[in-house]
Amino acid sequence: MNWENIAGQENLKKLLQDSIIENRVSHAQLFIGKEGYGTMPLVLAYAREILKGENEHAASKVEHLNHLDLHFCFPVFTDNKNSLSKNKFDQFREMILESPYASYDDWTAFLDSENKQLFISADEIDDQNQKFALKSFEGGTKILIVWRADKMNIAASNKFLKFLEEPPAKTIILLTAENADDILPTILSRTQIVEVPRIADEDLKSYLKNKLNSSEDQAKAITHEAQGNLNEAIKLLNSEIKNPEFEKLFVQWVRDAFMVKKKPEFLKNIIIWAREIAGWNREKQKNFLNYASEIFRLALLQNYQSEELVYKKIDANGFNWAGFSKFISGANIINILDEINTADLHLTRNGNPKIVWTDLGIKLSRYIHKNS
Repeated sequence: MNWENIAGQENLKKLLQDSIIENRVSHAQLFIGKEGYGTMPLVLAYAREILKGENEHAASKVEHLNHLDLHFCFPVFTDNKNSLSKNKFDQFREMILESPYASYDDWTAFLDSENKQLFISADEIDDQNQKFALKSFEGGTKILIVWRADKMNIAASNKFLKFLEEPPAKTIILLTAENADDILPTILSRTQIVEVPRIADEDLKSYLKNKLNSSEDQAKAITHEAQGNLNEAIKLLNSEIKNPEFEKLFVQWVRDAFMVKKKPEFLKNIIIWAREIAGWNREKQKNFLNYASEIFRLALLQNYQSEELVYKKIDANGFNWAGFSKFISGANIINILDEINTADLHLTRNGNPKIVWTDLGIKLSRYIHKNS
């Protein structure tokens, strides 16, 4: 990963580059922001630049994640009483090379570990301590990248704190986290915080068009929906072929939801609808939740006469978009989005999908009639 392949973040890239040129690279830095904003790509480009400055041949090694003085620490599950990153490094390397903007959920899915807890253990910190007690292979700087440092357990955090306080010579520690809430304050106080903002819409749109060959209309619609998150934008672009299916099922639910108030027998249709969605894999289910959330937000904008902001409408199969939008208002939008977020949380925590979707379908049927 080099600077040119990072979407946007021009100010931050210049700040990092200048710190290298001016020889003021802090030994411990924490990059805070969603993975889709570019935390990992920025860290990798930063590490590449630092090591390249010491040895011009280092760049290609970093790009392939096989530089012997570049080490990685990331969440894994316990396997045969062992929870060390090095045991899953080949998989992690494959995922990051394929998609450096990949998220923690992507990593969980990549490992097929939906029922296992991923974390950074105390044993992992001990293992890294042993590596960094040795001299560097190329005689220069050694760099440790801790991906999702907020996934350290308490024992690991306490051991890592000691590593931060007394790091070996010529050691740089680069951490990433989605937020700082789950990181020990003592660790925060010993790191330089680098806030990674969402990618600007123009930069994201340009990246989609120039790097991923999306059309102007695709790039515009996806940029609105992705909210500055390239990882989400890539998923949306890749799932364009699924949108007709999402649209069909959303319309099906809306029509049954309107009918169930007068004819309770339509509740059976919602249960059948829920079972169909529950049969998908978890990622597809969560993508449908995101799709539904966005459609409800767009309907709210339509209802409040902000049509210039409505970049996508449902008009297939005779669906009355304007009529539907009148039922989405300030009286129910918060409840609707809260229920969708709750369903997403339950799916993330491995809740029974049939129960999750049936509950959601019934509750949303109530809220859609709760109009001001």
